[in-house]
Amino acid sequence: MQISQASIEDAQEILDLQKTAYRSEAELYNNYDISPLKQTIGEIKDQIKTQVFLKAVLDGKIVGTVRAYEKDGTCYIGKLAVDPGMQNRGIGTKLMKKVESCFTPDRFELFTGIKSVKNLHLYQKLGYSILKKKEIGRDGVEMVYMEKSWKSA
Repeated sequence: MQISQASIEDAQEILDLQKTAYRSEAELYNNYDISPLKQTIGEIKDQIKTQVFLKAVLDGKIVGTVRAYEKDGTCYIGKLAVDPGMQNRGIGTKLMKKVESCFTPDRFELFTGIKSVKNLHLYQKLGYSILKKKEIGRDGVEMVYMEKSWKSA
């Protein structure tokens, strides 16, 4: 498996992967109005241009992706997605470690849903701790914001 910066040409394949990977999250919350499922190809292309946007490729196919940017000493990591058929093989861990290695912020921050037990486990295993919980949206989906200091990355 190879991890590298995504290109504009990867945008459609990444969007398709993201929608496939986040379908299980939508089912978990019975809410299909979540950001990863609503994101457009144009938004993906803009993020590829302006963020560290990584892809994991295996046998010529994108099997994972993550993106991040730094602002005011914090690196915000978002939309970690791994092909459902390829999960639990270390791809998410490798993507997280690689994206973290691209930055030297004071801290890292990310969020996931409170019911997303596998995500919470992964992030805690990588050294993230719960910063706060916050309800979002009209249906009160509870998100867990997590952080990690750069020194522990």
